[in-house]
Amino acid sequence: MLKIGSQAVNPPLFLAPMAGITDRDFRLIVRRIGGVGLVAMEFLPSKGMVRRDAYVERLSHFVDEERPIAIQIYGSDVATMTAAAERVEEMGADICDINMGCPANKVLAGCAGAALMGDLKLAEGIISAVRQRVTIPLTVKFRLGLDEKRESFLELGRICEANGVDAVAMHARNAKQKFRGESHWAKIGELKEALNIPVIGNGDILSADDAVRMMEETGCDGVMVGRGATRNPWIFQQAAARLGYTENREPTLGERRRLILDHFQTVVDREDEHFAIHKLRIFTKWYSTGLPEGQNLRRQIQKLPTTASFFEAVEAFFAGLETHAAV
Repeated sequence: MLKIGSQAVNPPLFLAPMAGITDRDFRLIVRRIGGVGLVAMEFLPSKGMVRRDAYVERLSHFVDEERPIAIQIYGSDVATMTAAAERVEEMGADICDINMGCPANKVLAGCAGAALMGDLKLAEGIISAVRQRVTIPLTVKFRLGLDEKRESFLELGRICEANGVDAVAMHARNAKQKFRGESHWAKIGELKEALNIPVIGNGDILSADDAVRMMEETGCDGVMVGRGATRNPWIFQQAAARLGYTENREPTLGERRRLILDHFQTVVDREDEHFAIHKLRIFTKWYSTGLPEGQNLRRQIQKLPTTASFFEAVEAFFAGLETHAAV
């Protein structure tokens, strides 16, 4: 069993924090399917956490069914990050995670996220200050470095370990790559060899086979899944089965249909029509990937004007698949 400080993570499979994706609805979907050991919120700005910004407070809401859960914060000011971490503990999160890997330009511009890999003195200042002020398990997520000539993951990993961080997660790309090209899993193995604390691998986990292969090839203690979970929320259950934690059970067309429509209903109930359409369009693209005729559905949704029309299109899509399967 993997332990991060006092927190058990079983199975050692993690839902990555993803902006605009890992909201409460999606976290609960993954939890209810099963197989995930720890879920994470979309990363939250430390300044908004400290100000108790209404939007950030809304994003940070979670329910006990999601546990264990990590809340990830980002920023570049030591005092603000420390106060935000204290807020994370106050909210009752199981793990506080520090983002030192986000490659988004708006985050880098504020010297936060992956930009901290270029300023290890500041990175250490943040880690040390947070560790001294929170008692819950602390983790740090980072990348290889700013670019291929400025890799600092080993140095940052050692800083984390020396300052009492309970585990680290690494996306095996540099910040310049963002999500392009292949991730370099061998670097995860290098980090694992260099540290005594748990190392969680991340990058290009699109199937259960990928999760198992990453653990075998790198020796990492756990696997974090991001984009692969948006296309296949069953990936954790499938990976857990491959790792021997549960029995494998492939979702039926009916189960896929219910998951999509139930998720859509929660979005429609909570958001205004314009934003709901935007979100349904994104998730329809992901959920239909790998399904027969999924490309036709993805083309169709570009022109749908209302949320009601999305429900009709998805119902018709699955009715067609079920008819075809019965022939």
